[in-house]
Amino acid sequence: MKAKKYLLSMITVYMAYLTHGMQALIFSQNQVNFAIKWGFDMSDPSSAAYAAGAAAVSTAIAWTGFGKFISVWIGGEISDRVGRKKLMIGGAILYIICFATMLTTTNATLSAFAGLMAGVATSGFWDASGYPAVQEAYPAAPGTALIMIKFFVAASSIFYPIICVATGSLKFNVMLPLVLSIVVLILACMAKFVYDDEKAAMGGKGTGKKADQAEIDKAKARLLVAPGNFTKLITYFYAFLVMAVMYGAQQYTKAFGLAYCGLSEMQAASFTMMYQIGSIVAVAFWAVMMSKLKWHPLKVLIIDSVMTAVALLAVLFIHQVAIVYVAILILGFGCAGGALQTGLSVVQEFVPGPKGRNTGIYYTFMGAASYLMPVIVGRLTIISGESAAVYTLMILMFVIAAVQVLATIYLIARYKKVFGKSPMAQ
Repeated sequence: MKAKKYLLSMITVYMAYLTHGMQALIFSQNQVNFAIKWGFDMSDPSSAAYAAGAAAVSTAIAWTGFGKFISVWIGGEISDRVGRKKLMIGGAILYIICFATMLTTTNATLSAFAGLMAGVATSGFWDASGYPAVQEAYPAAPGTALIMIKFFVAASSIFYPIICVATGSLKFNVMLPLVLSIVVLILACMAKFVYDDEKAAMGGKGTGKKADQAEIDKAKARLLVAPGNFTKLITYFYAFLVMAVMYGAQQYTKAFGLAYCGLSEMQAASFTMMYQIGSIVAVAFWAVMMSKLKWHPLKVLIIDSVMTAVALLAVLFIHQVAIVYVAILILGFGCAGGALQTGLSVVQEFVPGPKGRNTGIYYTFMGAASYLMPVIVGRLTIISGESAAVYTLMILMFVIAAVQVLATIYLIARYKKVFGKSPMAQ
């Protein structure tokens, strides 16, 4: 059984994404400690110095997104050429360098560069090799293998914020993912990967360089009319819309809880936990609805997008703690429960072609959002202070969620014209 033979490669990937869940939150969950380490005075939340420190942290987060943006489009091509194992090892090494730099430097610019390396390691190395590796190791249920990646990211994102508040130690909070990165490196060196073994068996010739033309031709034959360039653009741009809301919610719900809900550090950190719980519930729920009940992805996306917009309205206008907790849970369900991955399957229907190329284009839009959102927060923080900046961000996220609803409705209408049937009936 292939899954049993390559079990260690699957464990390696899942451990990598357990580590990534911490990396994605490391700057936002340790904002004050990082800013102090970089030389900012964070004693008065209403001061210009505090705003400058918060802006420096947002800049570091932005550089992480920029690292993803510049590397995601080429990672898949490289993975097909050199194999999954080398990229998993390379990503682990970059993660180790990244966390070691964060641990030792007192320079904000150097820390931001470490964030850039983390972004490259995540999208250019691990996304490019890990996603195909688990599908190749478990061909009987590749969708399940992918869902487990989301599970491990969400799981670490649940407990890491609590650890950060409970310890209050920046050293420990950085050492934890550093040690896990070393574990991933050791596992990656030990593990066998399906693609690499098949490549070696073919004398070093790639197994996945050519797209399955028969599959592409079959997909094109389903098109009754050409989708049109605008429709194609919307399917790719959907990644930007989903990621913009998801990244903002992931990084800044804690700051919102502190500023507008009167919460303690631990309570505000639990906002992030509720968000990730919502995402885990959504992953399990939609997996059943799509695999067992055969719901069309667009049917899932319209529900997700409406839930996201409604949850953000509640967060913005109802500051009662219990209501906000429920809203954050719904927000996690709507925007972080697999909407990004589900949108990719819609791309493949509207734009039949090589999956690697489509994935690269789609995730480039994702990377643009993960860079732009923290840049906006950083600029707003300098102009108006952190509290006002976070609230403005939430308004922007609602506007983007509303656009996402409209984009989904448009794609549903276009689907009926392009394919001759409504996705809502599937």
